[in-house]
Amino acid sequence: MAHADRVGSGEAPARPGSVLTRWGILPWVLLAIVLGLVCGTFFPEGLSRVFFTFNDIFSQLLNFAIPLIIVGLVVPAIGDLGRGAGRWLGLTAGLAYASTIFAGMLTLAVALWIFPGILHRGTFSDVHATEDDLASTSGYFTIEIPAPLEVMTALILAFVLGIGLSIVPRGVLRRGFLEFREIITALISRIIIPLLPLHIFGIFLNLTQSGEVGKVISTLLVVVVVVLVLEVVILGTQYGIAGAVSRRNPVKAVWTMKDAYLTALGTSSSAATIPVTLRETLRNGVRHPVANFVVPLCATIHLAGSASKITAFAIAIAFTQGVGVSTGQWIGFVFMLGIVMVAAPGVPGGAIMAAVGILQSMLGFDEQQIALMIATYIALDSFGTATNVTGDGAIAMVVDRLIGRRLDEKQRVAPTHEYVPFDPDAYIEQVSYE
Repeated sequence: MAHADRVGSGEAPARPGSVLTRWGILPWVLLAIVLGLVCGTFFPEGLSRVFFTFNDIFSQLLNFAIPLIIVGLVVPAIGDLGRGAGRWLGLTAGLAYASTIFAGMLTLAVALWIFPGILHRGTFSDVHATEDDLASTSGYFTIEIPAPLEVMTALILAFVLGIGLSIVPRGVLRRGFLEFREIITALISRIIIPLLPLHIFGIFLNLTQSGEVGKVISTLLVVVVVVLVLEVVILGTQYGIAGAVSRRNPVKAVWTMKDAYLTALGTSSSAATIPVTLRETLRNGVRHPVANFVVPLCATIHLAGSASKITAFAIAIAFTQGVGVSTGQWIGFVFMLGIVMVAAPGVPGGAIMAAVGILQSMLGFDEQQIALMIATYIALDSFGTATNVTGDGAIAMVVDRLIGRRLDEKQRVAPTHEYVPFDPDAYIEQVSYE
C-alpha cells in the first residue's frame, strides 16, 4: 500500500544526536515565540535586521518549494487511490475524506458564527503598514527565488498527472513520482521544518518591535479555546456515527481509545501512536485484518483535527487582518483542504506545509500570515494529532461493519494468524515526531 508505506517511509528514522528529532518541533517553536517576545524588547536595530534578512530569504525558499510540494505529494496520492486494495482503499479513503470535510465544514460554520462576536475585524491589519513604512523592520537584503510554477498551475497539473497515473499501468513514471515524493518529504523534514523555529522567532521579534504582538497573542488565544472545544465535538460526532453504524456503544468505544489520545498528546506523532491506536481499535471489536489495514493508512490520510485547526486559524487571521474572503471561497477552500490533507506527508508539520499552497492561492495569504498559521498550528500540534488518531478508530469501526462479514467468510477458508501486539515503546523510539 503506497499510503500505508508513507507512514513508514515518509518519516525519516531518527538521526542519532539530533536534538530536534529527540525533542520534537513543538518545544523549539514555543521557545522561538517566547524568545521573540523577550528579545524584541531590547534587541538593537542592527541585530534584529539580521533575523529579518533570514526571514526574507526563507520566505523566498518557501515560495519556491510550495509548487514542488503540491506536485510531489498530490500526484502520487491521487495515483495510488486508483489501485492497490481496491474496495478497501476506496472505502477507507472516502470515509477519511468525508470525515475531514465534516470537520472543516463544522469549524467553518462555527467560526463564521462566533468569530464576528468575539474578534474585531482589522484588529491588527495595520501590521503590514508598519512593516512597509519602517526600514528597521526590513532585512538588509533579499534574494529573489522565482517559483517554478504558479500555485494554481501546480494544483491542476497535480490533478491531471495523478488521475493519469491511476489509469495507466504502473511503470517508470509512477516510480519516478514516488522517488520525487521522497525528495519533497526530505526537503520538508530536513530543511524547512528545522529552520521554522528561527523563522518564527524572526516573525515574533518583528511583531514585538512593531508593537502589534499583544493584539496577535490575545486574538490567537481566543481561537485556541474554540478549536479545542470543536475537536471534542468532532470526536463525539465521529463516534456517534460509528456507534450507530457498527451497533456498538459510542461512549464506551471512545473511552477505550483514551490511551491512543493520551499517547498522541505526548508524542505529537500519528505514526508513533500506531501501535497504541491499533491495540485500542482491536479492543473495540474491530477485526484484525481491518484494523491492521485501516489504522496505518488513516494515520497518514485522516487528518480531521488538522483540518479543523487550519480552517479555524485561517478564518481568524483573515477576519482580524481584513482579508476579504466570501463564504463560497471558504467552502471551496475546505473541500480543497480535504484533498491536501489526504496527500499530506507524515513528517513534522507536514499538514500545514502541504496547506500553504492553497492558503496563498485561494485565500491570498501573505508571508506573515502564513508564518502565523504555521506557528499556531505547531503550537497545538499534539491536540490535532490526538484528534486525528482517535478518529481513526471510528473509521475502522465503520469499515469493519461494512466489509467485515466478507472477511469472516474468507477467514473460514484461510484463517489469518493471531495478532501479535506491537511494543509501543520500541516503536516510538524508531520514528520521528510529526
